[in-house]
Amino acid sequence: METTGMQWIKVALVEDDARVRGHLAKLIDDAPGYACVCQCGTAEEALVKIPAAAPDVVLMDIHLPNRSGIECAFRLRTALPALRILILTVYQDADVIFKALQAGASGYLLKRTSPAELLQAIAEVLRGGAPMTSEVARRVVESFRVRAPQPGAAAELSRREQEILELLARGYVNKEIGERLSIGVETVRTHLKHIYDKLHVSSRTEAVAKHLGIGLDRMRMG
Repeated sequence: METTGMQWIKVALVEDDARVRGHLAKLIDDAPGYACVCQCGTAEEALVKIPAAAPDVVLMDIHLPNRSGIECAFRLRTALPALRILILTVYQDADVIFKALQAGASGYLLKRTSPAELLQAIAEVLRGGAPMTSEVARRVVESFRVRAPQPGAAAELSRREQEILELLARGYVNKEIGERLSIGVETVRTHLKHIYDKLHVSSRTEAVAKHLGIGLDRMRMG
Protein backbone atom coordinates (compact mmCIF):
# COMPACT_ATOMS: atom_id res chain seq x y z
CA MET A 1 0.00 0.00 0.00
CA GLU A 2 1.47 3.35 -1.06
CA THR A 3 1.49 6.05 1.59
CA THR A 4 2.72 9.01 -0.43
CA GLY A 5 0.00 11.65 -0.41
CA MET A 6 -2.28 9.39 1.63
CA GLN A 7 -3.19 9.18 5.28
CA TRP A 8 -2.05 6.22 7.32
CA ILE A 9 -4.67 3.73 8.46
CA LYS A 10 -4.63 3.96 12.25
CA VAL A 11 -5.43 0.71 14.03
CA ALA A 12 -6.15 -0.02 17.71
CA LEU A 13 -5.91 -3.47 19.29
CA VAL A 14 -8.07 -4.93 22.07
CA GLU A 15 -6.57 -8.31 22.96
CA ASP A 16 -5.87 -9.76 26.42
CA ASP A 17 -3.06 -12.09 25.29
CA ALA A 18 0.10 -9.95 25.40
CA ARG A 19 1.94 -12.23 22.97
CA VAL A 20 -0.83 -12.09 20.38
CA ARG A 21 -1.21 -8.35 20.92
CA GLY A 22 2.49 -7.79 20.33
CA HIS A 23 2.46 -9.92 17.19
CA LEU A 24 -0.49 -8.00 15.76
CA ALA A 25 1.07 -4.64 16.61
CA LYS A 26 4.28 -5.59 14.80
CA LEU A 27 2.35 -6.86 11.78
CA ILE A 28 0.45 -3.59 11.52
CA ASP A 29 3.43 -1.31 12.12
CA ASP A 30 5.55 -3.21 9.59
CA ALA A 31 2.89 -2.89 6.87
CA PRO A 32 3.29 0.20 4.64
CA GLY A 33 0.40 2.61 5.20
CA TYR A 34 -0.69 1.13 8.54
CA ALA A 35 0.09 2.22 12.10
CA CYS A 36 -0.84 0.67 15.45
CA VAL A 37 -1.82 3.67 17.58
CA CYS A 38 -3.22 1.91 20.64
CA GLN A 39 -2.90 -1.46 22.43
CA CYS A 40 -5.36 -2.54 25.13
CA GLY A 41 -5.59 -5.69 27.21
CA THR A 42 -9.08 -5.13 28.63
CA ALA A 43 -12.37 -3.54 27.65
CA GLU A 44 -12.00 -1.01 30.46
CA GLU A 45 -8.62 0.08 29.11
CA ALA A 46 -10.01 0.29 25.59
CA LEU A 47 -12.90 2.52 26.61
CA VAL A 48 -10.40 5.03 27.99
CA LYS A 49 -7.55 4.81 25.48
CA ILE A 50 -9.30 4.34 22.14
CA PRO A 51 -11.28 7.62 22.08
CA ALA A 52 -8.05 9.50 22.82
CA ALA A 53 -6.05 7.59 20.19
CA ALA A 54 -8.72 8.19 17.50
CA PRO A 55 -8.05 5.07 15.39
CA ASP A 56 -9.79 4.35 12.11
CA VAL A 57 -10.26 0.66 12.86
CA VAL A 58 -10.28 -1.45 16.03
CA LEU A 59 -9.35 -5.14 16.05
CA MET A 60 -11.41 -6.54 18.91
CA ASP A 61 -11.16 -9.92 20.64
CA ILE A 62 -14.38 -11.23 22.20
CA HIS A 63 -12.98 -13.08 25.20
CA LEU A 64 -11.70 -10.35 27.53
CA PRO A 65 -11.48 -10.11 31.34
CA ASN A 66 -14.60 -8.67 33.00
CA ARG A 67 -16.50 -7.03 30.10
CA SER A 68 -16.65 -8.93 26.80
CA GLY A 69 -15.43 -7.59 23.49
CA ILE A 70 -19.06 -7.43 22.35
CA GLU A 71 -20.02 -5.08 25.16
CA CYS A 72 -16.86 -3.06 24.52
CA ALA A 73 -17.74 -2.80 20.82
CA PHE A 74 -21.23 -1.58 21.68
CA ARG A 75 -19.93 1.08 24.06
CA LEU A 76 -17.28 2.28 21.63
CA ARG A 77 -19.72 2.53 18.72
CA THR A 78 -22.19 4.39 20.94
CA ALA A 79 -19.52 6.93 21.80
CA LEU A 80 -17.83 6.92 18.36
CA PRO A 81 -20.40 6.09 15.65
CA ALA A 82 -17.90 6.45 12.79
CA LEU A 83 -15.45 3.96 14.31
CA ARG A 84 -15.01 0.69 12.42
CA ILE A 85 -14.64 -2.43 14.56
CA LEU A 86 -13.39 -5.78 13.27
CA ILE A 87 -13.92 -8.75 15.56
CA LEU A 88 -10.83 -11.00 15.62
CA THR A 89 -11.58 -14.14 17.62
CA VAL A 90 -11.76 -17.93 17.70
CA TYR A 91 -15.55 -18.04 18.21
CA GLN A 92 -17.62 -19.28 15.25
CA ASP A 93 -21.02 -19.66 16.95
CA ALA A 94 -23.77 -18.01 14.91
CA ASP A 95 -25.39 -16.36 17.94
CA VAL A 96 -22.06 -14.84 18.98
CA ILE A 97 -21.50 -13.58 15.43
CA PHE A 98 -24.89 -11.87 15.30
CA LYS A 99 -24.46 -10.40 18.78
CA ALA A 100 -21.19 -8.87 17.63
CA LEU A 101 -22.77 -7.44 14.47
CA GLN A 102 -25.72 -6.09 16.45
CA ALA A 103 -23.28 -4.46 18.87
CA GLY A 104 -21.82 -2.49 15.98
CA ALA A 105 -19.02 -4.64 14.57
CA SER A 106 -18.42 -4.11 10.86
CA GLY A 107 -16.70 -7.42 10.20
CA TYR A 108 -15.85 -10.76 11.82
CA LEU A 109 -12.57 -12.61 11.33
CA LEU A 110 -11.11 -15.74 12.87
CA LYS A 111 -7.66 -15.55 14.43
CA ARG A 112 -6.21 -17.95 11.91
CA THR A 113 -6.76 -15.30 9.22
CA SER A 114 -3.49 -14.77 7.33
CA PRO A 115 -1.57 -11.50 7.79
CA ALA A 116 -2.29 -10.45 4.19
CA GLU A 117 -6.02 -11.15 4.58
CA LEU A 118 -6.12 -9.27 7.87
CA LEU A 119 -4.53 -6.16 6.37
CA GLN A 120 -6.86 -6.40 3.38
CA ALA A 121 -9.86 -6.66 5.73
CA ILE A 122 -8.78 -3.55 7.62
CA ALA A 123 -8.63 -1.59 4.38
CA GLU A 124 -11.90 -3.11 3.15
CA VAL A 125 -13.87 -2.15 6.24
CA LEU A 126 -12.79 1.48 5.75
CA ARG A 127 -14.25 1.34 2.24
CA GLY A 128 -17.62 0.35 3.67
CA GLY A 129 -17.20 -3.41 3.38
CA ALA A 130 -18.09 -6.10 5.89
CA PRO A 131 -15.19 -8.58 5.73
CA MET A 132 -15.73 -12.04 7.17
CA THR A 133 -13.71 -15.23 7.27
CA SER A 134 -15.26 -17.74 4.86
CA GLU A 135 -16.50 -20.07 7.63
CA VAL A 136 -18.12 -17.13 9.39
CA ALA A 137 -19.78 -15.95 6.20
CA ARG A 138 -21.22 -19.44 5.66
CA ARG A 139 -22.64 -19.50 9.18
CA VAL A 140 -24.20 -16.08 8.62
CA VAL A 141 -25.81 -17.27 5.39
CA GLU A 142 -27.04 -20.50 7.00
CA SER A 143 -28.48 -18.60 9.94
CA PHE A 144 -30.05 -16.07 7.61
CA ARG A 145 -31.83 -18.85 5.76
CA VAL A 146 -33.41 -20.36 8.88
CA ARG A 147 -34.26 -17.19 10.78
CA ALA A 148 -37.66 -15.68 10.15
CA PRO A 149 -37.47 -11.96 9.39
CA GLN A 150 -38.96 -9.72 12.07
CA PRO A 151 -42.69 -9.26 11.38
CA GLY A 152 -43.22 -6.04 9.49
CA ALA A 153 -39.53 -5.14 9.38
CA ALA A 154 -39.35 -5.26 5.59
CA ALA A 155 -43.04 -4.78 4.85
CA GLU A 156 -42.50 -1.34 3.34
CA LEU A 157 -39.38 -2.25 1.37
CA SER A 158 -39.58 -2.60 -2.38
CA ARG A 159 -38.55 -5.86 -4.01
CA ARG A 160 -35.20 -4.33 -5.02
CA GLU A 161 -34.62 -3.04 -1.50
CA GLN A 162 -35.33 -6.49 -0.07
CA GLU A 163 -32.85 -8.02 -2.52
CA ILE A 164 -30.20 -5.53 -1.41
CA LEU A 165 -30.96 -6.20 2.26
CA GLU A 166 -30.50 -9.93 1.72
CA LEU A 167 -27.11 -9.32 0.05
CA LEU A 168 -26.11 -7.06 2.94
CA ALA A 169 -26.78 -9.93 5.33
CA ARG A 170 -24.41 -12.10 3.32
CA GLY A 171 -21.58 -9.60 3.71
CA TYR A 172 -21.49 -8.13 0.21
CA VAL A 173 -20.07 -4.61 -0.20
CA ASN A 174 -21.79 -1.97 -2.33
CA LYS A 175 -19.75 -2.67 -5.46
CA GLU A 176 -20.49 -6.41 -5.27
CA ILE A 177 -24.19 -5.75 -4.72
CA GLY A 178 -24.23 -3.53 -7.79
CA GLU A 179 -22.50 -6.18 -9.89
CA ARG A 180 -24.88 -8.93 -8.77
CA LEU A 181 -27.97 -6.81 -9.44
CA SER A 182 -26.56 -5.05 -12.53
CA ILE A 183 -26.96 -1.58 -11.06
CA GLY A 184 -24.49 1.21 -10.31
CA VAL A 185 -22.82 1.79 -6.96
CA GLU A 186 -24.58 5.16 -6.58
CA THR A 187 -27.92 3.43 -7.15
CA VAL A 188 -27.01 0.93 -4.43
CA ARG A 189 -26.21 3.80 -2.05
CA THR A 190 -29.56 5.43 -2.83
CA HIS A 191 -31.41 2.18 -2.11
CA LEU A 192 -29.46 1.79 1.13
CA LYS A 193 -30.51 5.25 2.26
CA HIS A 194 -34.14 4.37 1.60
CA ILE A 195 -33.74 1.06 3.48
CA TYR A 196 -32.21 2.81 6.50
CA ASP A 197 -34.97 5.42 6.49
CA LYS A 198 -37.75 2.82 6.27
CA LEU A 199 -36.27 0.58 8.95
CA HIS A 200 -35.33 3.55 11.17
CA VAL A 201 -31.67 2.50 11.41
CA SER A 202 -28.37 4.18 10.61
CA SER A 203 -26.06 1.35 9.53
CA ARG A 204 -25.99 -1.86 7.52
CA THR A 205 -25.49 -4.02 10.62
CA GLU A 206 -28.53 -2.45 12.29
CA ALA A 207 -30.58 -2.98 9.13
CA VAL A 208 -29.61 -6.65 8.89
CA ALA A 209 -30.17 -7.22 12.60
CA LYS A 210 -33.63 -5.66 12.46
CA HIS A 211 -34.55 -7.63 9.37
CA LEU A 212 -33.47 -10.87 11.06
CA GLY A 213 -35.28 -10.01 14.26
CA ILE A 214 -32.22 -9.74 16.51
CA GLY A 215 -33.20 -7.47 19.38
CA LEU A 216 -31.10 -5.22 21.59
CA ASP A 217 -31.60 -7.61 24.49
CA ARG A 218 -29.42 -10.15 22.66
CA MET A 219 -26.62 -7.74 22.06
CA ARG A 220 -24.29 -8.79 24.87
CA MET A 221 -22.52 -11.98 25.75
CA GLY A 222 -23.91 -14.25 28.43
